[in-house]
Amino acid sequence: MGGEFMDKKNITTVSVVIPCKNEVGYIKECLDSFINQSYPKELYEILVCDGFSTDGTQEIVKKYENNYKNIKLVLNEGITAPKGMNLGIRKSKADVIIIFGAHAYADKNFIKNNVELLMRDSSIGCVGGPIETLNSSSKGKSIALAMSSPFGVGNALFRYAKKETFVDTVAFGAYRRSVLDKIGYFDEELVRNQDDEINYRVVKSGYKILLSPNIKSYYYSRDSLKKLWRQYYQYGFWKVKVMQKHGKTASIRHLVPMAFVLTNILGLLLGLFFKPILILWGIEVLTYVLGDLIFSLKVSKKEKGVLKYIPIIFPILHISYGIGFLQGLLVFYIFKSKKSIENNKKISR
Repeated sequence: MGGEFMDKKNITTVSVVIPCKNEVGYIKECLDSFINQSYPKELYEILVCDGFSTDGTQEIVKKYENNYKNIKLVLNEGITAPKGMNLGIRKSKADVIIIFGAHAYADKNFIKNNVELLMRDSSIGCVGGPIETLNSSSKGKSIALAMSSPFGVGNALFRYAKKETFVDTVAFGAYRRSVLDKIGYFDEELVRNQDDEINYRVVKSGYKILLSPNIKSYYYSRDSLKKLWRQYYQYGFWKVKVMQKHGKTASIRHLVPMAFVLTNILGLLLGLFFKPILILWGIEVLTYVLGDLIFSLKVSKKEKGVLKYIPIIFPILHISYGIGFLQGLLVFYIFKSKKSIENNKKISR
């Protein structure tokens, strides 16, 4: 059983670390997907690092822990996701660490394909796959489709890639334990963008990050426009902290929403006094609206009843991220407000 993974000279053990809090509606499907993996059960464990859930999540995980030897509940006193991730890594003695989300579930070959690709080449420090975003409501499906569109998320290939390629980041990454021990674990100061930041260090240390469509997972998107706004606002805000830490941004796509918001603000204000600027601003708005409508029509072909939401969702993704990024610049670079940082940490939890 396990063939290439059970060779005594080359046994690859795996720990799947799942930080979670209050995921009662999703944790069963998540754990069930790991119970039924094609990878040999004796070679992997699931560490659920729970931040003191109050909705019954812990009780569910405890039942799985009692029934399956390779599922373990770990209490995350630090509450936040990065502290849970690091707690799981420290508890693990495995060769490979996979970071997963409780709001998602994995394909049956998820662990197997991660290990095979990670062990293909010693220069590869992390691997991952595109996430298929799901939801059952019309609004949720609209959000899922927008988040899987290049117009919605730029060149964030882990949202929609169809070909194997090297990238700057992945979600639900699988890491060589030796790489994490070398570059350090997740930055616990970051409530969002922890994966982007650690993947930046992976690449900076000379390793490659491989994205492969053979690694399949499924993520349930938000079904609330308010929650979506808050989510992407926080992505933008904490991205600035990552940029401040490393002195540059990992990708130009992180700057585009900020530039979009800023040019709209300046275009409107300065356009009141300078007609050429007003004309240029008008061209920008019309171009964006046209792009919004074209891509909304394109992605809505896949699902009925979503066209009424998608033209609103694209601007939410871009504007909320851009505003968050601008506030992050003010908070981290100009005012250095500890109060604002703490408020944003509370919002993100």
